[in-house]
Amino acid sequence: MNAVSIAPRMPSAATPATGWRGLIADWSSDRQAFHVSWGKAMMWIFLLSDTFVFSCFLTGYMTVRVSTTVPWPNPSEVFALHVGGADIPLLLIAIMTFVLISSSGTMAMAVNFAYRRDRVNAATLMLVTATFGELFVGMQAFEWSKLILEEGVRPWGNPMGAAQFGSTFFMITGFHGLHVSAGVVFLFIVAFKLVRGDYEKTGNYQIVEIAGLYWHFVDLVWVFIFALFYLW
Repeated sequence: MNAVSIAPRMPSAATPATGWRGLIADWSSDRQAFHVSWGKAMMWIFLLSDTFVFSCFLTGYMTVRVSTTVPWPNPSEVFALHVGGADIPLLLIAIMTFVLISSSGTMAMAVNFAYRRDRVNAATLMLVTATFGELFVGMQAFEWSKLILEEGVRPWGNPMGAAQFGSTFFMITGFHGLHVSAGVVFLFIVAFKLVRGDYEKTGNYQIVEIAGLYWHFVDLVWVFIFALFYLW
């Protein structure tokens, strides 16, 4: 019988390396695990971290509210708007909610036009969205001034009931208002660059979708604030 020598099998180019060499090769090859752009992935990571922050704020607020022994102020009375000689409960809050939810619709249409490479309509709708955001922040500033100047509410005290009302209200709504204000600036910048044609050179309008992700997140957070703070 003839002896058959078997040579050791050398790994082919198509065979992936294993062990430490395989790990180093994977890290150095700049491979893409998910087919998502870095800009969109980073925005999702930021929104996830922001979700934890808002969740902690709202959880803390609910814990304080159910544990306090002092009566909590009635939101229908605290946030009533005096119109035509009558106090209308939550009128201003309802208008603010309508404006912010409407801005989510205009933002979605802006993203649609951006992917059609219609930069004029996309920029116009982004400016409309930013204007809605400005209206929201302006009404929130009016709400704050009414509570501070007329009702005497402070972060450390509240003449209408539980002292924690002022601290939780100003913390949660102020943090959300800061996000809306930052979003307005972001939308104005992207809209200006759209009009100038910066993204026409590359043909990549994904920045509009990234701005839309942020804006929809801000709107969604307000839904939870509206339900837990104003309706509860």
